[in-house]
Amino acid sequence: MRTALWLAVLWLGLFSPLQAQDATDAAPGAELRISLLTFAPGAVYWQRFGHNALLVENTINGANAVYNYGLFDFFQKNFFLNFARGHMVYRLGVQSLDDTLSAYAAEGRWVYQQVLALDAQQKLELAEFLHRNAQPDRREYRYDYFRDNCSTRVRDALDHTLGGALKATLSAQPVNSSYRFEATRLMRPILPLALGMDAIMGPAGDAPMSRWQQSFVPAVFMQAVAAQQVNGHPLVASAGYLLADSHSPVAPEAPLHWIGWALALGLGLGALLVWAAQQPGRLGFGLLATPLLLLAGLAGLFMLAAWTLTEHWAMASNYNLLLFSPLALLLIPVVWMQPATHQPPQLTRQGLRLCIWAMLIGAGLSALAPQQHWPWLALWLPLHAALAYGLLRRL
Repeated sequence: MRTALWLAVLWLGLFSPLQAQDATDAAPGAELRISLLTFAPGAVYWQRFGHNALLVENTINGANAVYNYGLFDFFQKNFFLNFARGHMVYRLGVQSLDDTLSAYAAEGRWVYQQVLALDAQQKLELAEFLHRNAQPDRREYRYDYFRDNCSTRVRDALDHTLGGALKATLSAQPVNSSYRFEATRLMRPILPLALGMDAIMGPAGDAPMSRWQQSFVPAVFMQAVAAQQVNGHPLVASAGYLLADSHSPVAPEAPLHWIGWALALGLGLGALLVWAAQQPGRLGFGLLATPLLLLAGLAGLFMLAAWTLTEHWAMASNYNLLLFSPLALLLIPVVWMQPATHQPPQLTRQGLRLCIWAMLIGAGLSALAPQQHWPWLALWLPLHAALAYGLLRRL
């Protein structure tokens, strides 16, 4: 109720009659100015992609409203369960420009404004659309990091106002990028999350994309709008920083290229595993092999669950499952067997051998998969070969 009342007051402020001017002197909506606001990436993981919003201003009485898609609440009922399932419910929020700038200034993030060259009818339609969708009964929506986020919602609203001109132009522009590239690039400063996103993403993350799809990244959409022409005229009438902070985190231009490091680490650990497997006793090989098998098994279970039990489409059909096999968990007891002594029954040994060969062959076959996971191959293929060598010696 309080939110609805606040929106009503805001609406009256934005669309109040023109002061000291006959309302017949200008078309409805002529008093409005609408801008695309782009915000720098932040230091916290959920801020790494940056942010986009739309600013609506009444140039006569100074009323304004910033419409922010992609707001979430950790205290929302079942938030973390819904997040895990890929059933995320976010909302459209409204805030004054002063409050918005104060919040981003406190975080040390720049804010860039692009005033849009829309006619009066387009400005009125866009402002009414935003106001209508900010109402309590319509403000919530199903969120998707790549296909339905703060940037794509702004993009789609603007494209609708332009009669599809934005989509027609940007869809015809192929780009040398992918969802995997953009996500791991932007998350690179938080390396564990960048590597985790790379490992968990399936082949859908590598599909070719257009500038339209790439516009899920706020800074990319900012640049696309700057270059957009409508009826032979620039879409952006003027642009500049509302906040220019030199301490804003910088978005890397490319993901981490770590295939060389991955191969060196894989070969190094693999050689160490082979050496330990040849030594008498179980301790050395056990201490090295157990955490690797545990990591592979648990990661594989997580990937399998993400594929089969959630709605995270980008995690489906993940061929890294052939590298991070859940079968690894079954092989941990083998690590601690003394070679040639205390062996399990013949049938059990045959089953364990089958698991070892299945894991090794699966890891090799993953190299043929239509998925960009070469660093993971470089790391885990030597490890699987060394693990198989040491495990088979114990059977």
